[in-house]
Amino acid sequence: MNDTTTTVKNTNDIKQLKKEESQQRRNGVIGGVFLIMIGALLLLGQFISFDSAGLLFLPLLATAFIIWGVLTRNAGLFIPGGILGGIGLGAALMELPMLAHLEEGGIFLLSFAAGWVLIPILSAIFTKETHWWPLIPAGILGFIGIAVITNGFLLNALSLVGQGWPLILIAVGLYIILRPAKAKAWLNDEEAKPDLQ
Repeated sequence: MNDTTTTVKNTNDIKQLKKEESQQRRNGVIGGVFLIMIGALLLLGQFISFDSAGLLFLPLLATAFIIWGVLTRNAGLFIPGGILGGIGLGAALMELPMLAHLEEGGIFLLSFAAGWVLIPILSAIFTKETHWWPLIPAGILGFIGIAVITNGFLLNALSLVGQGWPLILIAVGLYIILRPAKAKAWLNDEEAKPDLQ
Protein backbone atom coordinates (compact mmCIF):
# COMPACT_ATOMS: atom_id res chain seq x y z
CA MET A 1 0.00 0.00 0.00
CA ASN A 2 2.89 2.39 0.72
CA ASP A 3 4.35 1.72 -2.72
CA THR A 4 1.02 2.62 -4.32
CA THR A 5 0.75 5.82 -2.25
CA THR A 6 4.31 6.80 -3.14
CA THR A 7 3.64 6.15 -6.84
CA VAL A 8 0.48 8.28 -6.73
CA LYS A 9 2.39 11.08 -4.97
CA ASN A 10 5.21 10.93 -7.53
CA THR A 11 2.70 10.94 -10.40
CA ASN A 12 0.92 13.96 -8.91
CA ASP A 13 4.27 15.72 -8.41
CA ILE A 14 5.23 15.06 -12.04
CA LYS A 15 1.86 16.35 -13.27
CA GLN A 16 2.23 19.48 -11.11
CA LEU A 17 5.78 20.11 -12.42
CA LYS A 18 4.63 19.70 -16.03
CA LYS A 19 1.74 22.10 -15.40
CA GLU A 20 4.08 24.70 -13.87
CA GLU A 21 6.57 24.32 -16.75
CA SER A 22 3.76 24.74 -19.26
CA GLN A 23 2.52 27.84 -17.48
CA GLN A 24 6.03 29.34 -17.32
CA ARG A 25 6.49 28.66 -21.04
CA ARG A 26 3.15 30.29 -21.85
CA ASN A 27 4.03 33.32 -19.69
CA GLY A 28 7.36 33.60 -21.48
CA VAL A 29 5.71 33.51 -24.90
CA ILE A 30 3.17 36.14 -23.88
CA GLY A 31 5.94 38.34 -22.46
CA GLY A 32 7.94 37.97 -25.66
CA VAL A 33 4.94 38.87 -27.82
CA PHE A 34 4.32 41.87 -25.56
CA LEU A 35 7.87 43.15 -26.05
CA ILE A 36 7.67 42.59 -29.81
CA MET A 37 4.43 44.62 -29.96
CA ILE A 38 5.97 47.52 -28.03
CA GLY A 39 9.09 47.46 -30.20
CA ALA A 40 7.04 47.36 -33.40
CA LEU A 41 4.92 50.31 -32.27
CA LEU A 42 7.98 52.35 -31.36
CA LEU A 43 9.70 51.48 -34.64
CA LEU A 44 6.59 52.30 -36.64
CA GLY A 45 6.25 55.62 -34.82
CA GLN A 46 9.69 56.68 -36.10
CA PHE A 47 8.70 56.28 -39.75
CA ILE A 48 5.03 57.23 -39.87
CA SER A 49 3.94 60.78 -39.18
CA PHE A 50 0.63 60.50 -37.40
CA ASP A 51 -0.56 63.50 -35.36
CA SER A 52 -2.46 61.47 -32.79
CA ALA A 53 0.04 58.61 -32.47
CA GLY A 54 1.11 59.90 -29.09
CA LEU A 55 -2.48 59.70 -27.87
CA LEU A 56 -2.69 56.05 -28.90
CA PHE A 57 0.56 54.89 -27.32
CA LEU A 58 -0.54 54.77 -23.68
CA PRO A 59 -3.95 53.16 -24.32
CA LEU A 60 -2.30 50.52 -26.53
CA LEU A 61 0.35 49.87 -23.90
CA ALA A 62 -2.37 49.63 -21.22
CA THR A 63 -4.33 47.21 -23.40
CA ALA A 64 -1.24 45.05 -23.84
CA PHE A 65 -0.68 44.89 -20.06
CA ILE A 66 -4.34 44.06 -19.44
CA ILE A 67 -4.40 41.32 -22.08
CA TRP A 68 -1.17 39.93 -20.66
CA GLY A 69 -2.72 39.94 -17.18
CA VAL A 70 -5.88 38.21 -18.41
CA LEU A 71 -3.96 35.50 -20.24
CA THR A 72 -1.56 34.79 -17.37
CA ARG A 73 -4.10 35.40 -14.58
CA ASN A 74 -1.56 37.74 -12.98
CA ALA A 75 -3.19 40.56 -11.01
CA GLY A 76 0.07 42.52 -10.86
CA LEU A 77 -0.14 43.26 -14.59
CA PHE A 78 -3.47 45.01 -14.15
CA ILE A 79 -1.75 47.71 -12.10
CA PRO A 80 0.31 49.24 -14.94
CA GLY A 81 -2.56 48.48 -17.32
CA GLY A 82 -5.05 50.45 -15.23
CA ILE A 83 -2.69 53.33 -14.49
CA LEU A 84 -1.53 53.72 -18.09
CA GLY A 85 -5.11 53.33 -19.31
CA GLY A 86 -6.31 56.11 -17.02
CA ILE A 87 -3.50 58.44 -18.06
CA GLY A 88 -4.08 57.62 -21.74
CA LEU A 89 -7.82 58.21 -21.41
CA GLY A 90 -7.20 61.54 -19.67
CA ALA A 91 -4.80 62.68 -22.39
CA ALA A 92 -7.26 61.69 -25.12
CA LEU A 93 -10.27 63.33 -23.43
CA MET A 94 -8.40 66.61 -22.96
CA GLU A 95 -8.03 66.81 -26.74
CA LEU A 96 -11.76 66.53 -27.42
CA PRO A 97 -13.30 69.88 -28.44
CA MET A 98 -16.67 69.06 -26.80
CA LEU A 99 -14.98 68.97 -23.38
CA ALA A 100 -13.04 72.21 -23.88
CA HIS A 101 -15.38 74.17 -21.57
CA LEU A 102 -14.48 71.93 -18.61
CA GLU A 103 -11.32 72.17 -16.57
CA GLU A 104 -8.72 69.97 -18.27
CA GLY A 105 -7.05 69.12 -14.97
CA GLY A 106 -10.33 67.83 -13.55
CA ILE A 107 -11.00 65.70 -16.63
CA PHE A 108 -7.52 64.23 -16.43
CA LEU A 109 -7.83 63.44 -12.71
CA LEU A 110 -11.21 61.74 -13.17
CA SER A 111 -9.81 59.66 -16.03
CA PHE A 112 -6.78 58.75 -13.94
CA ALA A 113 -9.12 57.74 -11.09
CA ALA A 114 -11.07 55.54 -13.53
CA GLY A 115 -7.83 53.76 -14.40
CA TRP A 116 -7.24 53.01 -10.71
CA VAL A 117 -10.82 51.71 -10.37
CA LEU A 118 -10.18 49.34 -13.28
CA ILE A 119 -7.49 47.48 -11.27
CA PRO A 120 -9.77 45.89 -8.61
CA ILE A 121 -12.46 45.18 -11.20
CA LEU A 122 -10.08 43.27 -13.46
CA SER A 123 -8.35 41.49 -10.59
CA ALA A 124 -11.72 40.37 -9.19
CA ILE A 125 -12.87 39.03 -12.55
CA PHE A 126 -9.72 37.36 -13.84
CA THR A 127 -7.65 36.29 -10.83
CA LYS A 128 -8.01 34.50 -7.52
CA GLU A 129 -6.86 37.58 -5.59
CA THR A 130 -8.58 40.95 -5.58
CA HIS A 131 -6.63 44.16 -5.10
CA TRP A 132 -8.88 46.60 -3.24
CA TRP A 133 -6.19 49.13 -2.29
CA PRO A 134 -6.34 50.99 -5.66
CA LEU A 135 -9.76 52.31 -4.65
CA ILE A 136 -8.01 54.61 -2.14
CA PRO A 137 -6.01 56.63 -4.72
CA ALA A 138 -9.01 56.40 -7.06
CA GLY A 139 -11.26 58.02 -4.47
CA ILE A 140 -8.76 60.76 -3.69
CA LEU A 141 -8.07 61.52 -7.36
CA GLY A 142 -11.79 61.40 -8.18
CA PHE A 143 -12.68 63.79 -5.37
CA ILE A 144 -9.99 66.27 -6.40
CA GLY A 145 -11.04 65.92 -10.07
CA ILE A 146 -14.66 66.72 -9.22
CA ALA A 147 -13.50 69.61 -7.03
CA VAL A 148 -11.50 71.07 -9.93
CA ILE A 149 -14.35 70.63 -12.43
CA THR A 150 -16.83 72.36 -10.11
CA ASN A 151 -14.62 75.45 -10.25
CA GLY A 152 -13.41 75.14 -6.73
CA PHE A 153 -16.76 74.83 -4.94
CA LEU A 154 -15.68 71.56 -3.31
CA LEU A 155 -12.21 72.98 -2.70
CA ASN A 156 -13.81 75.83 -0.76
CA ALA A 157 -15.91 73.32 1.20
CA LEU A 158 -12.76 71.32 1.91
CA SER A 159 -11.08 74.50 3.08
CA LEU A 160 -13.94 75.09 5.55
CA VAL A 161 -13.59 71.53 6.81
CA GLY A 162 -9.87 72.18 7.13
CA GLN A 163 -10.58 75.16 9.36
CA GLY A 164 -13.20 73.31 11.41
CA TRP A 165 -11.34 70.07 12.09
CA PRO A 166 -10.28 71.17 15.59
CA LEU A 167 -13.99 70.97 16.52
CA ILE A 168 -13.83 67.25 15.71
CA LEU A 169 -10.90 66.87 18.13
CA ILE A 170 -12.85 68.70 20.82
CA ALA A 171 -15.90 66.49 20.28
CA VAL A 172 -13.85 63.29 20.42
CA GLY A 173 -12.10 64.52 23.56
CA LEU A 174 -15.43 65.23 25.27
CA TYR A 175 -16.71 61.82 24.25
CA ILE A 176 -13.65 60.13 25.72
CA ILE A 177 -14.00 62.05 28.98
CA LEU A 178 -17.76 61.52 29.40
CA ARG A 179 -18.00 57.92 28.19
CA PRO A 180 -15.98 56.30 31.00
CA ALA A 181 -18.30 57.94 33.52
CA LYS A 182 -21.32 56.32 31.85
CA ALA A 183 -19.56 52.97 31.64
CA LYS A 184 -18.52 53.20 35.29
CA ALA A 185 -22.10 54.02 36.34
CA TRP A 186 -23.38 51.04 34.34
CA LEU A 187 -20.82 48.75 35.97
CA ASN A 188 -21.83 50.00 39.43
CA ASP A 189 -25.48 49.25 38.60
CA GLU A 190 -24.54 45.71 37.57
CA GLU A 191 -22.56 45.15 40.78
CA ALA A 192 -25.45 46.44 42.92
CA LYS A 193 -27.91 43.84 41.54
CA PRO A 194 -28.29 40.79 43.76
CA ASP A 195 -27.04 37.49 42.49
CA LEU A 196 -30.13 35.35 41.87
CA GLN A 197 -28.28 32.04 41.67
